[in-house]
Amino acid sequence: MVNARTYPLWRELALREDLPKEALKTVIEALCTPATTPNGFDSQADRWREEALKAALPALLARTSAKRLRGRLLVHADEKTLAALAAAGTVTTADVPAVLRHRRAWAGLISALARHPGQVEAAIALLPRLSSHEVEHVVRDWDPDRYTRTAADVPVPPVPQELFDAVLEACLTPLAAYLLHPEPEEGWAALSDFPTDWSLDLPGHSGWGMLARCPERWAELAAHPTLGPAVQHLLLDQAEPQALEDARLLAIGADPHGEEASADPAPALSEGLLLACLPALCLPELAELPNPQVTARRTLHHIAHRVRKNPRLKALAADQLHAAADALVTHGQLLSPPEKQDSDRNSDSRILRLAEDLALLSANPDHLAGACAQLACLDQPAVLSPAPSRTLIRIIDNVDPDHDRPARLLERHSEHRRVQALTALAASPHTPHAAVTDVLDGLHPAELAWITERADGPDWFLGAAAAVPVDADENDGVLRLVSDDELGKHADPAAVLQSWLDSPAIGDILSRSEIYRAVIKSRHHTPEHLLQIPADEVLSRNEPEIALQTLLDRCGKSTDRWAALAAALTFAYDEENITFGELLDSLDHAPARTQTP
Repeated sequence: MVNARTYPLWRELALREDLPKEALKTVIEALCTPATTPNGFDSQADRWREEALKAALPALLARTSAKRLRGRLLVHADEKTLAALAAAGTVTTADVPAVLRHRRAWAGLISALARHPGQVEAAIALLPRLSSHEVEHVVRDWDPDRYTRTAADVPVPPVPQELFDAVLEACLTPLAAYLLHPEPEEGWAALSDFPTDWSLDLPGHSGWGMLARCPERWAELAAHPTLGPAVQHLLLDQAEPQALEDARLLAIGADPHGEEASADPAPALSEGLLLACLPALCLPELAELPNPQVTARRTLHHIAHRVRKNPRLKALAADQLHAAADALVTHGQLLSPPEKQDSDRNSDSRILRLAEDLALLSANPDHLAGACAQLACLDQPAVLSPAPSRTLIRIIDNVDPDHDRPARLLERHSEHRRVQALTALAASPHTPHAAVTDVLDGLHPAELAWITERADGPDWFLGAAAAVPVDADENDGVLRLVSDDELGKHADPAAVLQSWLDSPAIGDILSRSEIYRAVIKSRHHTPEHLLQIPADEVLSRNEPEIALQTLLDRCGKSTDRWAALAAALTFAYDEENITFGELLDSLDHAPARTQTP
């Protein structure tokens, strides 16, 4: 039992160069034995011991060769200290078994060991002990002091080529193995509505992090007999976005206060590389996945995403893309009449993405006409002009004086996506004109205005949109929420508020809250208006005074009604809300018992 006040003495002894080797065992035991008192473990004294040991550890390890004593010291070092000692050569591959008896391997230790030429092979042998997401850090964190290193510091040696190759192979192998036997993860079908990537979680693999470090080897790796398919997929998905991001960061670094460079960077993939990646373009490995409708839809969208990132593919692989689109539409029955359910909030988005993807990839007139027909089946957009706000008007009027035009209002909640997809279909030379013009006849007036003002389509399409007849007494299709002052100028303000609640815009999840809020905030609303609004909007999203008197009058002195009110107010945010009127009616079913004073 060492006196805690002597730990500085033991530390200084350990640091002395003239300490006899016969004293090493005693010094190590003194610094490695947990601090205790006659009453048991002393946590404060043990912290002093750990501080003394940490300072003495490099010197003790440098002078100690006995495995047992080295193991006693190594067990007390943390990962950062061990990595630093390994980089300095104090901890070697001979110490690895002792280190791994008490902790798992980590990337920093492997990097530090591999800095010494004689230990590279042993460091590579440790790579399988890392989890898949850690392997790339062996190279990424090769220089842990890269952000604090100065010109006066000793430069870090380069990554050994054999280590780089081993890490690269280890990062690409999981994806290559997946492509040989692709299996969907549990619940993957439920994610089919996400607008970006799908069954191949390529960003989740660390292969791109390594691949991006060796662009000079992309052509060689794309032709690799086992890793080639993985490399091709990663290049198609990641190379061009990475080049754009690098160019953006470079422009910001060159001129932090300037705007982003308008000129696009040079393509990351040469035409020869794109041709080398064509075998992976249409994701042939995923053709046999279950649930073909979901599989085909998501595969088609992934292919379209690749073509948008690499526009040259549209010409280089036109026949391949057309054949893939036809096969996926047929295999997945993607143009079958959609069965929209009330709980399915994303069916419209799926139809829109399918139309956009087919406009880009398909050359089949029947399929393109089918996409137009699906667009025609979508509900009319809810175009809403929000209630005026003094602050908002002051800001927007200076920046965008046309913010209240129907075409601009259509874009507030991305309601323009239907005509945007229709414009893309019209721009395809393979789409029958009649299929497009049939959709024009059923568009919302604001959608027709959007085509006229903002669409960049072919002349025949713009002319057909402009020629759609409009009734002389028809307005622009916009529900305009006006201020209370404007409402006061109407003969019946309450009727105007009721027209807002009766409008089709109530069916749009993004517009209804604005309408409810405008009605509740208006001084012209009546109790009848509040009864039609969801109880959640009235009771929890506005000031309590709105409903206080109504609740006091309805519940009165009935204990059961107050209890029924508390029970009714437990509805969850995402459940179907009852109206305020339905809530009040439910209280009437409570027994009319009056609490005696």
